[in-house]
Amino acid sequence: MPSGIRLAGAWSWRLIVIAAAIAILIFLVIQLRLIVIPLLVAVLVSALLVPLVAFLVRHHWPKGLAVATAMVSTLVLVAGLVTLASTQIAEGTVGLTDRLNRSFDSLKSVLAASPLQLSESEISDYLQQAWTAIQNDSAVFISGALSVGSTLGHLLTGLLLALFSLLFILIDGKAIWGWIVRFFPLRARAAVDGAGIAGWTTLGNFARVQILVASIDAVGIGVGAALLGVPMAIPIGILVFLGSFVPIVGAVATGSVAIVIALIFNNWAVALAMLGVVLLVQQVEGHVLQPLIMGTAVKVHPLAVVLVVAAGALLAGIPGALFAVPIAAVLNAMTSYIAGGTWRSSPPAAVSSTGSVLWQTVPQSRPGYRPTGAPARTARMRPQSIRTTRNGSARSTPSDLSAPRAPHDSSEN
Repeated sequence: MPSGIRLAGAWSWRLIVIAAAIAILIFLVIQLRLIVIPLLVAVLVSALLVPLVAFLVRHHWPKGLAVATAMVSTLVLVAGLVTLASTQIAEGTVGLTDRLNRSFDSLKSVLAASPLQLSESEISDYLQQAWTAIQNDSAVFISGALSVGSTLGHLLTGLLLALFSLLFILIDGKAIWGWIVRFFPLRARAAVDGAGIAGWTTLGNFARVQILVASIDAVGIGVGAALLGVPMAIPIGILVFLGSFVPIVGAVATGSVAIVIALIFNNWAVALAMLGVVLLVQQVEGHVLQPLIMGTAVKVHPLAVVLVVAAGALLAGIPGALFAVPIAAVLNAMTSYIAGGTWRSSPPAAVSSTGSVLWQTVPQSRPGYRPTGAPARTARMRPQSIRTTRNGSARSTPSDLSAPRAPHDSSEN
């Protein structure tokens, strides 16, 4: 058999196994979507709050007070934005029905006087077809495979789970990560630990830079709407800010809402001017903010950003579009770190099995552990054993049986 056929066959079955593993992982994520999505939200928010908590602790704040301050400040900020947007929308929708009727009559008059010479029945048919197409296309995006939940109970459960996950990540994130690292073989722990740190750094950079980009988009479109006299400029800015967390696509979709509002409440000239403002802000984001700020912080090509956002939206709707770029950026950083091989120069880091009070309540099967009610045993000491590292130098490892030890791993032999 030719060597090319053998090489292609070897690659083929390996790629099939990898594809099957990815398919199983996606299936599990879909089945556990009500758990996975709040957990991802908590991890993304914690990437912003962990530096704040660390800053407060460095300035001699108690850890509990620092965590409580970070979480309460976040909740107050989100609640304030929602309240402000709701109040502005309630004030701006007064007389909305009359304005919609006048705008629709004006649209029919313009189309009837145009070279198209459309009748009222034809205009109604075209509008009905357009509305049906929008509903059909948005159904895939809004109710994707990973919808947040269709009932109020699902939403409340997801919110509570996200808050609890965020709380424990802020309190005990390092110990949780150490517990995850200990699932891997001893020789792989240095690579996994270093890759996780690289991915976490990239995630933090993405979250901070995305907030900056979203703020610039929101201020640009919101101020433009206010200067043009478009009503509900503050809710438009808040909507653009939230939508900008889906890179490239989100700000365009939410900016179109400002154009529609200008068309309904103002006139065609203001709507065209609002379109120019949205396009200008998008050009600044696409040619200045994304390459200079986001590209430097996340190291993901803009084409890859567009493709992963589109794939995430098709597979998982709004949550998929939201988490596509941070997941891609984290995976890129982790694989680049592992492929770089810098972890080979350092031995696996020893992860403490009792790094936090929260983990000291977990029973651990190690010499010296005594269940409740069992007679105490005197801790024994054995001589230090000599271990040879990869560079040929010898080092001694203490063998105190009373100290916490990692579970026995067969890969160490």
